[in-house]
Amino acid sequence: MMNNPHIDPEITEFATNSSPIDRIAPTPQKGRGAVTNRTGRFEKHTGEAVHDGWVRDEELLSPPKLETSLIKDTSKTIIARNTSPDVPFDRSINPYRGCEHGCVYCFARPTHAYLGMSPGLDFETKLFYKPDSARLLERELRKSSYQCKTMAMGTNTDPYQPVEKTLRLTRGILEVLSAFNHPVGIVTKSALVLRDLDILGPMAEKGLAQVCLSVTTLGHRLANTLEPRASTPMKRLAAIRALADAGVPCGVMAAPIIPALNDHELESILTAGRDAGADIAYYILLRLPLEIADLFKEWLETHEPNKAKHVMNLLASTRGGKVYQSEFGTRMKGTGEYAALLKKRFNLMTKRLGYNDRRFELDCSQFRAPLQRDGQLALF
Repeated sequence: MMNNPHIDPEITEFATNSSPIDRIAPTPQKGRGAVTNRTGRFEKHTGEAVHDGWVRDEELLSPPKLETSLIKDTSKTIIARNTSPDVPFDRSINPYRGCEHGCVYCFARPTHAYLGMSPGLDFETKLFYKPDSARLLERELRKSSYQCKTMAMGTNTDPYQPVEKTLRLTRGILEVLSAFNHPVGIVTKSALVLRDLDILGPMAEKGLAQVCLSVTTLGHRLANTLEPRASTPMKRLAAIRALADAGVPCGVMAAPIIPALNDHELESILTAGRDAGADIAYYILLRLPLEIADLFKEWLETHEPNKAKHVMNLLASTRGGKVYQSEFGTRMKGTGEYAALLKKRFNLMTKRLGYNDRRFELDCSQFRAPLQRDGQLALF
């Protein structure tokens, strides 16, 4: 080190002789999926927790509890469009950004990086909500240029995550869709969907509604760490039964399938879904785009250290040796021998159980703009 008359020699000696600062091993928080708050990909600087000697060991083992905070989203539109050939819809509504369910594998996590936040813990604790969702939707549906096609919900973040109990944005959206006789397809991990049976039931009678429950595992231990604030697997299956009994077409989605972790449950999940009344089934192989790859590796090393390497190696065998491939047509199901075997197992089981081999067909012909609140016809 060069001599500098402005630097205290005692400080120089300390900096030269002291040992490197120890990195702090991440400590998972109860009720949260991500282990850390990894920096988003657009940030210039990255942060890392280190032990500087000022924090007691017991504080490291019991970090402060992270509370959920809500932030208003002032978006001027509510319908998102897409042209992906991998999904059966071209429009969707997401009243929330971020999701308190905390599913560590969630492919929506990287969107928080656009907001200058972490796709890790920020994604599940700093939630954006759109208070004008219903009003914005009604305005868009009343446009003379609007052409009706099935609206998808739950394609990015869950419309029935815990904050929906009080904010009721999803319910407001369903009320508008029902008033316009507009078909809707919902994907969720929450039994809270049953709250809106009074809307979904009558819509289903007209061929305007369908619901799909995503079931990742039937094991409570795995569910508690993979998707800590989602409804338990048994509650999701019970929701399928209640929806089916109410006449709402219902499906089960085995997703994501994680090699060497929950892949052995594929047949069990499909059987449980069929027994509960699901008529159609889907599966999706684990996807790890962008920041999710490192977040998921952290989760594996923390919760499943003995399986971590095997899981990642098997997953790489379905992505051409890489962590992830984004090409349309293969990103949802993967390629290679393992992916082919998974597809064969799924096809054999759905045929054996009598699942429908086609998607639900919802009716777009009934769409109409109702009277305005002042009783005048909507002419424009």
